[in-house]
Amino acid sequence: MPGTNLTREEAQQRAKLLTVDSYEIDLDLSGAQEGGTYRSVTTVRFDVAGGGTSRSSEAENGGSTASFIDLVAPAVHEVTLNGESLDPAEVFEDSRIALPGLLQGRNVLRVVADCAYTNTGEGLHRFVDPVDDQAYLYTQFEVPDARRVFASFEQPDLKATFQFTVKAPEGWTVVSNSPTPEPENNVWVFEPTPRISTYITALIVGPYHSVHSVYEKDGQSVPLGIYCRPSLAEFLDADAIFEVTRQGFDWFQEKFDYAYPFEKYDQLFVPEFNAGAMENAGAVTIRDQYVFRSKVTDAAYEARATTILHELAHMWFGDLVTMEWWNDLWLNESFATYAEAACMAYAPGSKWPHSWTTFANQMKTWAYRQDQLPSTHPIMADIRDLDDVLVNFDGITYAKGASVLKQLVAYVGMDEFFRGVQAYFKRHAYGNTRLSDLLGALEETSGRDLKTWSKKWLETAGINVLRPEIETDGEDGAGVITSFAIRQEAPALPAGAKGEATLRPHRIAVGLYDLDAASGKLVRAADGRIELDVDGELTAVPQLAGRRRPAVVLLNDDDLSYAKVRLDEASLAVVTEHLGDFESSLPRALCWASAWDMTRDGELATRDYLSLVLSGIGKESDIGVVQSLHRQVKLAVDLYSDPAAREALLTRWTDATLAHLRAADAGSDHQLAWARAFAATARTPEQLDLLESLLDGSHTVEGLVVDTELRWAFVERLAAVGRFDEAEIAGEYERDRTAAGERHAATARAARPTTEAKAEAWASVIDSDKLPNAVQEAVIEGFVQTDQRELLAPYADRYFEVVEDIWESRSYEIAQQIAVGLYPSVQVSEDTLRKTDAWQASAGPNAALRRLVAESRSGVERALKAQAADAAARS
Repeated sequence: MPGTNLTREEAQQRAKLLTVDSYEIDLDLSGAQEGGTYRSVTTVRFDVAGGGTSRSSEAENGGSTASFIDLVAPAVHEVTLNGESLDPAEVFEDSRIALPGLLQGRNVLRVVADCAYTNTGEGLHRFVDPVDDQAYLYTQFEVPDARRVFASFEQPDLKATFQFTVKAPEGWTVVSNSPTPEPENNVWVFEPTPRISTYITALIVGPYHSVHSVYEKDGQSVPLGIYCRPSLAEFLDADAIFEVTRQGFDWFQEKFDYAYPFEKYDQLFVPEFNAGAMENAGAVTIRDQYVFRSKVTDAAYEARATTILHELAHMWFGDLVTMEWWNDLWLNESFATYAEAACMAYAPGSKWPHSWTTFANQMKTWAYRQDQLPSTHPIMADIRDLDDVLVNFDGITYAKGASVLKQLVAYVGMDEFFRGVQAYFKRHAYGNTRLSDLLGALEETSGRDLKTWSKKWLETAGINVLRPEIETDGEDGAGVITSFAIRQEAPALPAGAKGEATLRPHRIAVGLYDLDAASGKLVRAADGRIELDVDGELTAVPQLAGRRRPAVVLLNDDDLSYAKVRLDEASLAVVTEHLGDFESSLPRALCWASAWDMTRDGELATRDYLSLVLSGIGKESDIGVVQSLHRQVKLAVDLYSDPAAREALLTRWTDATLAHLRAADAGSDHQLAWARAFAATARTPEQLDLLESLLDGSHTVEGLVVDTELRWAFVERLAAVGRFDEAEIAGEYERDRTAAGERHAATARAARPTTEAKAEAWASVIDSDKLPNAVQEAVIEGFVQTDQRELLAPYADRYFEVVEDIWESRSYEIAQQIAVGLYPSVQVSEDTLRKTDAWQASAGPNAALRRLVAESRSGVERALKAQAADAAARS
């Protein structure tokens, strides 16, 4: 958006000049049911450092100090600074109100504006539930959107207290960071918050349903609340959510040695939320898809638990202690991502002690993918302005950062790590920090010098590859090990990436596995694990010399470090035949991840990856891994396979999904997962007939309940292949006249294989800006179908014609959905690369849009390489 950026230098200058004391924010939301705009009145008290002028000297020497406050609003009616009225027409432009003539010491600013409700998930989002026709509001302020609701100094290091007064319709609920007061005449007057940053303030307003409890331990009492729309209340499993929350409170307070820092803890499941959740202090907002309307697998409950714990960890790391500037966004998100997995792995009574398997399967895969894009960057990124940070909520900031923190814990020791964290919280409570503050605390508790470690891990980009080099005294690699070493490689960074490849210090474990004759499982012996430091190009492991060579040697066992791992030839042969036979889930996940990575890199042909999955997935007990394999196989066959062989591979995969569906235990998670996998790829007349008969009930699979969400999965596939049209889609929506049903219907309509359906979907997204964020996302999801390449081909040129204008005219979240979602990724061809390059050369997009398009181009380039590798495997 033009005129809404803020540079790091501007923020630094403003922070040197200003100390913000308090905000008083008065919002009139009484017209929220009708929408439009609302009155926002902000009073800010702040101090100006020595550069300001006193009242007496200002007139005497003509000197003055100027700054600005941030606001995005349709209209500003009043600006009063230190009792003097300023003309809004003169001082308000784009997203800033100029503040000339600031006084040394205390200043008081009052701004009266009309602010706008949004349907983009930014600022104050307004949603009308089709079930009850009631409006529901919530705020989403990270990164720079508090300024859409009230005038604010929009940067994390200008903390202040916030006192909200809100007028809302009769019978509604208002929730904020402070405990909810009793309203008088439909006006809620909240107590001031502690000193926090603007981006973690929050308001959630509407006729929400709520359930309440209390966390109590050792004299501590924290009120807990869970909220959702009344139309979801029957599906809200509050007891399960409270259970995970209490486990998090127990574990985090013990490990952090710092009591929960806010007065209450509410979790609010809100509609049309762009992210997973947001760590507003004491008032966490969570996407309401986590209130499950239909049966889901345990992987979905685990994902919800990780989200709950992630946001709870942020109450300390991010809210209590906050980054000074967005350079250290990674530290906020990486710490919360590490903490969520660690809590689930180690907290007493956790239902998901295998969380490191999920971490390896999902987070690491995300990180490895992101780190091989041309936009890869150091974990500690150079964030020059708001545009930079908006595109940095990525796999480096979350997943690689968390992986490296896990490596740091292995490097310094878990007890030493948490003692350092405890000192950090006590030292910097309610303040702002830099990375050096945390590293300094960890150096004190561990005795390790972390400067070199930090430079190599946090200030450089790219992935290392670890390979074993094994010599034995027998033939074909068997016998006794005579020499063992680990070779580390630093592949060149992707074209266009900044920096140089770097070898890093790794703390890893080496696992030695053999086939157990009795059980047929691959088992690690009691003495089959060696932990060591790997540094430089070649690290000898003399302690393995003289041991009998095991069936499988697995580097980075227990997944302590962040690196690609390759198997030696003998281990690869065993794993190819027995991948599903590992006794433990984590080594299986590591080997699955390695195979997927090799497929993406063109080292393993797609057809061979499919064969590997089909040979081992039936033995895979971890449902999260199974569902990831479903997604990866479908992507590989759709995009990475030789086009001449694609239909045969799709047929092979679809036949397997149906066979596994029929063979799965009745009512099991695996049965549901295989039903969804089958629905995503069903293609023959007989298979599509089966989907229809499952929908109308004329055919059943024992134990499989074709409930609301599964019905929509079937409807969307039948629409995509032309079996269903408007009549069937509308009929299904009549069964499910909800917000979720509206989104599913939008996906199904956009998925239909006709030129008219595609034109209608394209126009609704490109030619109009009226679609809410969630509905637009659903339309894009339906529009892009991998088996409709010819139908979608004309839209490649249209994409490049409109994307820059879209970026300039829409909000960030809406523009990003379009820039990424409608890029012609399914057109895997040199022509797509040429069109992208021509656009990059001729257009003038800002850096954020360039980055998103370059990342999408990289996906096409990778797919071409993988297709060539698959074609070569045919001969």
